[in-house]
Amino acid sequence: MSLNDLAIDVPDAAAAAAAAELRAALGDRVLFPGDPGFDAARTPWNVAVDQYPFAVALPESADDVVDIVRAATLAGLRVAPQSTGHAAAAMAGADLSRTVLLSLRGLRGVQVDPDARTARVLGGSVWSDVLESAGPHGLTALHGSAADVSVVGYLLSGGLSFYARKRGLGVNCVRAVHVVTADGRLVHASAEENPDLFWALRGGSGAFGVVVSIEIELLPIADVFAGMLLWDASRAAEVTHAWAEWTRSAPESATTTLRIMNFPPLPQLPPFLSGRSVVVVDGAFEETDAAASALLEPLRALQPEMDTFARIPAPALVAVHMDPPEPTPAVTDHVMLAAFTTEAVDAFVAVGRTPGLFVQEIRHVGGAASRPSPDGGAVSSLVGEYVVHSIAMVPVPEAAPVASAAARAGVAAMEPWRIDAVALTFVDAPDVDLTGAFGQAWARLRQLKLQFDPADLFAAARPV
Repeated sequence: MSLNDLAIDVPDAAAAAAAAELRAALGDRVLFPGDPGFDAARTPWNVAVDQYPFAVALPESADDVVDIVRAATLAGLRVAPQSTGHAAAAMAGADLSRTVLLSLRGLRGVQVDPDARTARVLGGSVWSDVLESAGPHGLTALHGSAADVSVVGYLLSGGLSFYARKRGLGVNCVRAVHVVTADGRLVHASAEENPDLFWALRGGSGAFGVVVSIEIELLPIADVFAGMLLWDASRAAEVTHAWAEWTRSAPESATTTLRIMNFPPLPQLPPFLSGRSVVVVDGAFEETDAAASALLEPLRALQPEMDTFARIPAPALVAVHMDPPEPTPAVTDHVMLAAFTTEAVDAFVAVGRTPGLFVQEIRHVGGAASRPSPDGGAVSSLVGEYVVHSIAMVPVPEAAPVASAAARAGVAAMEPWRIDAVALTFVDAPDVDLTGAFGQAWARLRQLKLQFDPADLFAAARPV
């Protein structure tokens, strides 16, 4: 494609000049509409989202990122950093015609310091990269429930792991961030260096720059007692009431989730899931086998159809939740609860079989996850004891309205018990009021956004 043929919602001359700036900076590592590979490069992990930017930039180094930010600024364009695009739906409908999608998917790698129990993680890395590098040293991390989620996006938006009730949110394990800021500089931010920026990034994430690497603390955990219990969904009410009661006295060493899951009849699914609705309790226990088994006894007494709880290598924990292993079209929503009362359980179960709803999930949080860190950033804890997460699949574009309605219904059912709080990790829709995620930190975060990005160069999935 000739740059002079580029036709977007900017004047032709300005578009050609902007494209020339980017092409000069990155060569064939910048793609425009019509270029081979453009459509694949602009497609996020959540393939239900059709994002159409001015261009997609594919850096392979921190220097590339600097070049992209500087070239975009000179061309009068915005920059949208994106690692995997799990949260791309938060930008659905946004006008990206003057925005360069800066895809970090090629910037992957992990360096582990086993003595210091830290890892330096490049900005496009996913959790499987970290676990594969840390596992041989008997170390793990405060990772999420899926192997292919972006480390940076997950951590800097809070990060809720199966260690959260004992260890707190993942964001608190971040020790330093290398970020390209709006003035085109590569900056090191930590508690000692650029502390205001470091505070803002831990919650403000992509609204403050492009993170090219992050340094995190690792956990000295080689194996963990974890797994799942599964019943037919006909027992959802019985199991959910029992789990809710069990969580009210569960120790902080136990972090668990309950889900009602509705599977279509697909040949690629295992027989115990294909075409079925089930209720599942999964999670992890930082306990001895004997202590964990004793804690599980009230749930095991319900005679699950499947019981996989056992001691497993820590890297295997990422597979316990059975998240989709490949890019998936979905619509999600969430709500925070202070308590999971008897009435709330009934509402949760009743909506769990809503047509079009794939998963109605509730995660037990609280514990260390609800205690602010004294040296934390803009986000260091969650308000609330439970998070309800509703997920609907979008198998074809025409199904989007039904899926959206199902996800909204899953959350609306919990309205009488919701609290004014937001879990940033689960924000996957546009126009979400984020003030509930930051509380009193919101005013300072907005002030720092004006300081570090006064022209609003960065278009973030979770804007500040």
